[in-house]
Amino acid sequence: MALTQAGVEPRVHAFCRGWVLGLIGFIKPKRLGEAGAAEFEEYLTHLAAGGKKNWQLRQADEALRIFFQKVYPVSWASRWPGEVVEHIAKEELERVGAAELERPPTSGARVEALRERTDTGELPERYKEFVEAVRDALRAERYAYRTEQTYLDWVRRFLIFSNPASRNDLKWDDAKEYIDYLTLVRRVSASTQNQVLSALQFLFRGVLRRNAGSLKGVARAAQTQRCPTVLTKEEVRLVLDEMKGSGRLMAEIMYGAGLRVTECVRLRVKDIDFGNGYIVVREGKGGKDRFTWLPKTCREALQVQVAASKVRWERDAAMGVEGVFLPDAIGEKYLNAHREFGWFWLFPSEDLSKDPRSGKVRRHHMHVNGIQQMVKRSALKAGITKPTSPHTLRHSFATHMLEAGADIRTVQQLLGHSDVSTTMIYTHVLGRPGSIAVSPLDT
Repeated sequence: MALTQAGVEPRVHAFCRGWVLGLIGFIKPKRLGEAGAAEFEEYLTHLAAGGKKNWQLRQADEALRIFFQKVYPVSWASRWPGEVVEHIAKEELERVGAAELERPPTSGARVEALRERTDTGELPERYKEFVEAVRDALRAERYAYRTEQTYLDWVRRFLIFSNPASRNDLKWDDAKEYIDYLTLVRRVSASTQNQVLSALQFLFRGVLRRNAGSLKGVARAAQTQRCPTVLTKEEVRLVLDEMKGSGRLMAEIMYGAGLRVTECVRLRVKDIDFGNGYIVVREGKGGKDRFTWLPKTCREALQVQVAASKVRWERDAAMGVEGVFLPDAIGEKYLNAHREFGWFWLFPSEDLSKDPRSGKVRRHHMHVNGIQQMVKRSALKAGITKPTSPHTLRHSFATHMLEAGADIRTVQQLLGHSDVSTTMIYTHVLGRPGSIAVSPLDT
């Protein structure tokens, strides 16, 4: 509304909201009321240092002026700081001018030399003991299994690329060269580059016991902030109508309670509290537990699913199956917990499988690929052209909650976000009041 009244073209409204959300994330929401001209200038300086163009800085300046004058009025904004953008742009250009010359070229002999190298193929036998040491270090620091697998894959690729004679020959310059290879030759995304960087930093810090060093001179991929794909309520219904059985129930839970797909498949029988009407999400992203709603629409189907899981559990007990995986040291503290029904998966897999860490044959939960493919196929059958995945249902949950007037702090807690600025990407109106007390699946 404020952007329209200020005469800003509708096609740039989303970008303007993005600059405001960026500022909130930069200074943290709790400090928004304390923000002044100094924080505004510091934010623009941060944008300039991150490679933003002058026209982007001017767009951010205009968006923040409208925000602080019309949407979130503050006294200092009545006389808006002038010529800040031009001053920052000139200062940043002078500061980074020399550093830009030191960056590796994006074409020419340097790139051609990197094209001759590869990070794929069979890992040489001499490195396998070292990779096992990396695995042990990851487990000692209690990294999640999926993170462990991702880091190990990048370490293997890095070893194939650098081909050191021994672990003592690995240098941080090799890591920088590998990141250059990924950005200049493989053209990986910014998020993938950050993932590789984290893996290599762990390798040098946690295994080689060396300082990872500086990344000065490394060619960086531009970080892109993308808007989430959101389905309308009618589109959600169309997708759900194309599904049936436990797949539909899982989709309803992800939309009705805002669960991630991994959080959904990892639900255990004891995590569903029918009496109090909530679901307990255990070890969500970042290892955090949280409560979220148990949609009333799902109650009957969940009770049927619990009964089906109990049949599977009883069969496994009769067959002498080892039981389910338990987190942390619960299996050591409660010796029979892995065979108790409460710890059994709500959505168990059809087949037994070997536990990748213990090597024991157990009943695992349903694989995420199954529900991912089911949601995608159902969206295509429903004639929805938007790219749809289980996470789209979570995006839709948050957006529909906010559209219905839910308090953003409530949505933040239900989603399990550490910072409210992450939740802010789902709303088009800042500071919207009101609260909602039911799941969007029930409305």
